[in-house]
Amino acid sequence: MIELQNVTKFFASAQVVNQVSLQVAQGELLVLLGASGCGKTTTLKMINRLIEPSAGRILLDGVDVQAYLPHELRRRIGYVFQRIGLFPHLNVAENIGITLTLLGQPQKQIAARVEELLALVHLESALLKRRPMELSGGQQQRVAVARALAASPRVMLLDEPFAALDPLTRERLQQALLAIKQKLSLTAIFVTHDMVEALLLGDRIAVMQDGQIIQIGTPRELLVQPANEYVEQLMRTPKNQAERVAKLLNTA
Repeated sequence: MIELQNVTKFFASAQVVNQVSLQVAQGELLVLLGASGCGKTTTLKMINRLIEPSAGRILLDGVDVQAYLPHELRRRIGYVFQRIGLFPHLNVAENIGITLTLLGQPQKQIAARVEELLALVHLESALLKRRPMELSGGQQQRVAVARALAASPRVMLLDEPFAALDPLTRERLQQALLAIKQKLSLTAIFVTHDMVEALLLGDRIAVMQDGQIIQIGTPRELLVQPANEYVEQLMRTPKNQAERVAKLLNTA
């Protein structure tokens, strides 16, 4: 579904991504995990050409993404930003439907799709006329997810979408994302620096350090067989998360 082949990125003389290769199967959620500055967000943004790679190839369903015009590619891939990225001057309905409006779909069809997506992310129709500033952080992020799903993409890219939320809201949205992924059979790449979030969400986790992938595996594989000391350090679970991770291990 998604394949990166020796993808590299330089900014001036600094190499921020170093020959990254990975494959994401259809319906899989792959987490890119690592500390700030490790190259995970740059890797994510190269998939939909928000950033152009310096070298290597990125394939979507076997087709090089360079074969698409950037705006056409981005309409095929849902993207959820770290800082939400809703348009402040548009209301909820307009934010969710913006991609469909750009595609020239009839307003009646857009309105029906917006209502469908609102139900999918568990928001009430009463919010449709509100502006983003009138919503809670959790509600804003649900709207952002709905907007990313508007054009029925098969692929979803999520750049630390829940990082700024309180723990309870974050956990609810994590569960909502897993339910949406299963219902829609989405293929997704999720960026986070939070080890517990990676363990709870990922079918597989790719650990990045200094622009390279140093281990890819299932949550269980990373917990039981870390490739090196850095991965082992990441896997050290805070005490207050031990029960959640134990549950994961028992069901993996």
